[in-house]
Amino acid sequence: MELRDIEIFLALAEELHFGRTAERLRVSQARVSQSIKQQERRIGGALFERTSRSVRLTPLGERLRDRLAAGYAEIMAGIEEATAAARGQAGSLTVGMFDTHPQEVAAVLDLFRQRHPQCELHVREILPTDPISALRAGRVDVALLWLPIHEPDLVVGPELFAESLVLAVAPSHPLAGREHAELEDLGDYPVVHPDGPIPDYVWQAHTPAVTPKGRPVRPGVTVVTLAEAFTAISTGRVISPIGSYSATSRLRRDITFLPLTDAPLLRYAPVWRSAGETPLVRAFVRAAADTL
Repeated sequence: MELRDIEIFLALAEELHFGRTAERLRVSQARVSQSIKQQERRIGGALFERTSRSVRLTPLGERLRDRLAAGYAEIMAGIEEATAAARGQAGSLTVGMFDTHPQEVAAVLDLFRQRHPQCELHVREILPTDPISALRAGRVDVALLWLPIHEPDLVVGPELFAESLVLAVAPSHPLAGREHAELEDLGDYPVVHPDGPIPDYVWQAHTPAVTPKGRPVRPGVTVVTLAEAFTAISTGRVISPIGSYSATSRLRRDITFLPLTDAPLLRYAPVWRSAGETPLVRAFVRAAADTL
C-alpha cells in the first residue's frame, strides 16, 4: 500500500465523505474512490459501507484504521524531524540575556518556539559586568546586549529595543529629593564600578567616564551583579545609572530612582560569534526582528 493510499484511507475514515476527503487532500473524488477500491481488492474485504446517504467504516475498516493511524503518525513525525534537521531547525539554541529582560522578550521566545518546535530553546542569564565571556566560551549561542559592541569575532544584529536610564540613589542621599537628575551630577559622587571583564567602551554607554563638562566620574564600590549594586547604592556611599527595566522590576524601599533627563538610551541588539552562526541563530534573529 502506497503512502498516498494510506493518507486517502485515513482521511476518508475521519471525514466519512468522499467529497470532503477529496477536497481535504486536493485530489479528485474519482481518485479517492479508485484508491479505496484498490485497497479493498488487495485486502480482500470491504473497508467502508457506502449508501446514497452515508459512508461508514466496516469492522475490518475500523481495525485497519486503528493499526495504520499509529504507524502513519510515526512515519510523518520521522519525516518532519529529518526535514527540520536538514534545514537546521532541530537541535538546541541557548539565548543569553540580563535577568531584567525575560518579560521584554517573552513574545520573541514564543514566536521562535512556534516556528521551530523541534528546537530545544534555553535561556541563560548573563551578567551586565561580563556580557561577552559566555558567548566566546560557547555557553550561549546568541546574546541580547546593549550597544555598542565592537569585537572582531562577534556579529551584531539589528537593533531590537531600547530602554532609558535612571539614576539610582539611596533615599537619604542629597539627590533623592530632586525631581530628576542629569549626567553632570555623576561628577559629584562616587559611582558604582563593574568588577568584571566588560570592555570599557561598553560600560561607558551605561556609565560615562566623564561628565558632559569633562569632569571625571569617580569609581566607587565595585560590583559583579545588579543585586550587589543595589545593596551598595542603598548605603548612600555610591550612586549609579540603571536601566529603566531594572528599576521597574526591582522596586525597593531603600532605593530611589530619578529620571536622567540627558542620558542616552541603552540600545539592544542580538550578538553572536561569527564562527558560531547557525541557521537557528539566524532564525532567532528573524523572530526577534519580526516581534520587536
